[in-house]
Amino acid sequence: MDARDFDLLSDLLKSRSGLVVTRDKVYLLESRLTLIARRRGHNSLPELVGELRMHANEALLSEVTEAMTTNESFFYRDQTPFDILTKHTLLALRAARSSAKRLRIWCAAASTGQEPYSIAMLFADNPGLWADWQIDIVGTDLSTNALNRAKSGIYSQFEVQRGLPIQKLIKYFEQKGDTWQLNEPIRKMVRYGSFNLLDSMSSLGQFDIVFCRNVLIYFDAPTKGKVLDAIRGQLTTDGAMFLGAAETVLGLTKAFRPVHELRGLYVPTESLFAVAA
Repeated sequence: MDARDFDLLSDLLKSRSGLVVTRDKVYLLESRLTLIARRRGHNSLPELVGELRMHANEALLSEVTEAMTTNESFFYRDQTPFDILTKHTLLALRAARSSAKRLRIWCAAASTGQEPYSIAMLFADNPGLWADWQIDIVGTDLSTNALNRAKSGIYSQFEVQRGLPIQKLIKYFEQKGDTWQLNEPIRKMVRYGSFNLLDSMSSLGQFDIVFCRNVLIYFDAPTKGKVLDAIRGQLTTDGAMFLGAAETVLGLTKAFRPVHELRGLYVPTESLFAVAA
């Protein structure tokens, strides 16, 4: 791939999704976008780039962008955030919201749905605590293909074996041939929608908890800062944000601070949240 073609594609992906593609990732561009080129009747990737250069439409731009987004996800990924959510964050918010009895949770970059469904099952595991609460879980992603899979709640044998305890598989899933489908009550707990983290978040409303894990690693520092500041604008003062194990707010924003001893948990700088002794 020549430099002009690479620059066009990297600029396109950066402007539309925040994704930063460096020269050492040319192989990813070539492997993923060559498939699109073939589907559109081109003999090579440069021919697809030529189409983008001459008369790209929104459908093609979206197809190229989605092809480059990473949809890696699995149930209870890294486990620690879900333990912290259960043992600390939810308990604190349950006390703080005892009158309203409502929680709103946003899973940004929800991919094929394993993360929001993992959270939904945590609530279903404790019906006595949450039976009379309104729990709103919102999952968003840039990829419509990933969202369609998430809405179906259907996963392969391989996918349900990645992080999902066997007890939850038996309790919340129904086997359908070679696949497994989450039961309807769990699926109904999550509402999915298409959303780009570079867009204004004001339409999403306020949240008590935000999961934005393993997506900021693909952005450059200024974009990370802007996204984090925007998330703060949608988070309640006593709310909480979870980032991936390789992600941090340090040096990017002053809107959040890490919580000592709780890896991956961040709260608004002015929050009084602390780990109970």
